[in-house]
This record gives sequence, structure tokens and C-alpha cells, in this order.
Amino acid sequence: MLTKRELLRTAATTTIALAGIGSLPAFAQAGADRPGFLKAKDIAEAGFIYGLPIVMNYAVMYEYAVDRNSGQFKAPFNQIKNEPNVYTYKDTAVITPNSDTPYSILWMDLRAEPMVLSVPAVDPKRYYSIMLCDGNTYNYGYVGSRATGSEAGDYMVVGPNWSGATPPGIKKVFRSTTQFSVAAYRTQLFNPDDLENMKKVQEGYKALSLSAYLKQPTTVAAATVDFPKIDKELVKTNFFEYLDFALQFAPAQDNEKDIRAQLATIGVGSGKTFNFKDLPMEKKLEIGLGMKEGERKIEEAVAKAGKEVNGWRISSLFGDSAFFNGDWLKRAAGAKAGIYGNDAAEATYPMTRADVDGQTLDCAGRNYSLTFPAGQLPPVNAFWSVTMYDGKTQLLIENPINRYLINSPMLPAMKTNVDGSLTIYIQNKSPGADKEANWLPAPDGPVYLAMRLYWPKAQAPSILPPGEGMWQPPGVKLAL
Repeated sequence: MLTKRELLRTAATTTIALAGIGSLPAFAQAGADRPGFLKAKDIAEAGFIYGLPIVMNYAVMYEYAVDRNSGQFKAPFNQIKNEPNVYTYKDTAVITPNSDTPYSILWMDLRAEPMVLSVPAVDPKRYYSIMLCDGNTYNYGYVGSRATGSEAGDYMVVGPNWSGATPPGIKKVFRSTTQFSVAAYRTQLFNPDDLENMKKVQEGYKALSLSAYLKQPTTVAAATVDFPKIDKELVKTNFFEYLDFALQFAPAQDNEKDIRAQLATIGVGSGKTFNFKDLPMEKKLEIGLGMKEGERKIEEAVAKAGKEVNGWRISSLFGDSAFFNGDWLKRAAGAKAGIYGNDAAEATYPMTRADVDGQTLDCAGRNYSLTFPAGQLPPVNAFWSVTMYDGKTQLLIENPINRYLINSPMLPAMKTNVDGSLTIYIQNKSPGADKEANWLPAPDGPVYLAMRLYWPKAQAPSILPPGEGMWQPPGVKLAL
């Protein structure tokens, strides 16, 4: 099973290994139609940073909508798949998965015609959102509690080249920059007893092609696509082949023309057929070295993203094309930190691998606590959570009480301290029956924590702008 962290870590390191360090003297013989060694390495580095989110997205799309035997398959294109449960340790296709809100997933093929997404009226007390994310990993629109309200409505999603008329009754049109796109639905589940009510909301989500919505016959069919198989072995050497494939469905925007032109000089892009295994050894080496350096820069960007507050990194790494404005490193850092994250206005994500003293969180023989002072819980319009992940894989962990997070809907069952503060116990073993309601089970090893503030309040005290607001998350402390 391919995880996105493995994709990042193995693609560059294995490529350079397969290139063969012993061929170094041969790289001086660069062909006249290709850049020299150092220039080609720089292009591969820039291309890896530019292309990582695109390839990561393709890998998820392949597992969710193409390969019915992937173990993660959801539904064919243009069909909604409702998940009437939250994600668990068994869900491995996406790193740092959200286990707060049951998902509905819709992968859209927008080549032939637009899709119309219809939503039911939703109780204003129940948060929901539909994040529209394209193959460039741009969040190009939202439907839901914050963005459009709780009323019923019909919304149209169109591809990059669509130029038709907007039918009556459509509340808003959203334009994807790529021909394949995903709609990620998040529907709040209040508690286990709320499951049937939540399912009724999911059942109200509808997706129709424009022709079906208008009750007209389909006049144009999308061409069949031969999607290349992707897994953690193939991506080791085929990274740029996957990028090459994905770019044909992503018309270049103005701010992409330069990087696309550079990639074309090493055989990647529209009309190109990049094939790593057929490259001379010296070319494999330059590609591998560039990818390795790109990997290093992405890891560094994630570690330094945003601002550190009490050991948490608070940043804003997700948004639309204008938000990134050609900053490919920021886009790659967002995908690496947790692909398909929300815009900060929809959800803000403090994340940490360290305690308040800057020491690495590791629950192999150590216990920690996280205490919110009285009256200082995360300020949100919807709800908040703290989710536990394995520090190595960034995946949810199996644990004896099947608890992956603590969130605000759980507060009535939790215990507060005498002074009104709330303490969460972060450890591998139970803290005891009297504290178990406040226990967030941890792996027997490194820890990665993600706090999620859904629809954070904009007025003070607020976490917005991310890392600069008046409200600050408390630090994780080592239990004495």
C-alpha cells in the first residue's frame, strides 16, 4: 500500500541509488540538445518540488477512483462515495488523515462536461464543508456552513476550458485548473449515537453531470484514459513519468510557463515521453541528485513553515492558485505536511513533533500532558480537535480504545481540573480509569500531533492570522 510519505522519501533516494555513483566521469558528455549536468540537476530539483503535489494527488486519485483492487478504492469518477464512519488506522492512502468528520469523496472527470453538486438543507448546528481541490492541489472553492450557509443549493463545477452558459438555479460556478478534480465532503458527527442522523445528511449530497441535471441527453463522451499504475515501487524511478502524464490534464497557467519550459528541456511535459530507465547513467545521476536536493528543501520547508508557538508550528499552507502565486515550495510543503488541507479560514492546523521545551515527542517510556487553561479552549465557530499520529508514518495508530483524537464534542464526558482547566493525557498506556476519559492514546515511539480548528473565529481572541492571532495553543509538557 502506497503512503504519501513513502512517495516523498523513496522516490528521490532510490532514483539516485539506481543511477550508479560510479558513472560520475561520464556526465561531462552532455548532449547538445540537453542542459549541462549542473543545470539539469537544478531543473530536476525544481521539477521535483513543483511536481510532488501533482504526483501525490495522482497517486490518491489512482487508488480512490481508478484501481478497484487498491484496497482504498472509493467509487468511479463522478460518483459520490459516502463513508459513514471516521477514518481509522486502516486508512493509509492519505497521510495525516482527518478523523473528525466522516468523509464523502467525489472524484470528478470534467473533460466532457461540468458536474452539478447539490446539497440538502443542513441543521446550522452541524458543520459541513465541501472542499474543491484540483490536480494542482489548489483549493479553488468551498460549499458549506462557512462559505455558503446551511441552505439547500445547486453548484456547478467546470473544467479549465469550459465556456458554456450557466443554467438557471445554479447558485455559483467553480472552475478547476485541471480536468480531473476531487470534492472532499466533511460532515460533522456529534457522537456515536448521531451516526444515523449524519448518514441522512450524506445521503442528501447529489452529483450529476450537467446534461443529467438538465435532463438532456449526453452529446459528448470523454475519451478513455489509460491511467498508469502507481505504487511505492514504481514511483521510485518513475516520478517524472507520472508528472509527465498528469500535466496533460493541467493546462499551464501564466505562472507555470517558466517551470514547464525548463522541464521540457529534460523531456517532461506536453508531447514529451520521459522514460527514466532509458536514460544514460549520467542522466539518471543528475535527475537523482536534483530530486534528492528537492526532497531536502521540502522537508526543511515543512519544518520551518509558519511560526512556532509553544512548540507548535502554525502556518497557512493551503489555498487557491492566487494564494500560492507560483511558490512551488510552499505548495509542496503543504502536500507533504498533509495533502488536501483546508484554507486557514476553513480550518487552521497547529502541528507539532516537540514538547514546549523543544524536545522530540516520544512516548516510548514517556508520558505527556496538554492543558488548556480555564476559558481558553480553541476559539472556533464549529469545533476543534487534537489528533494523534505515528511520528514516523503520520498515520493514525491502532490502540485499545479505538480513540484517535479528542475533540470538543467529547467535552461533556471529560473531566476538568479544580481550576476549570482541561488536561489531555498523551501516553502509550492508560493513565488509569479516573483519567481515561481524557486519554489520547499514543504510539510506543515518536509522536506527531495535529490540532484542528474548524471555522476558526475571526474576531479576537483568534488564531487568525495563523500564528499571529491573540489565541495561542498551550505547549505539550513532559509528565514528571
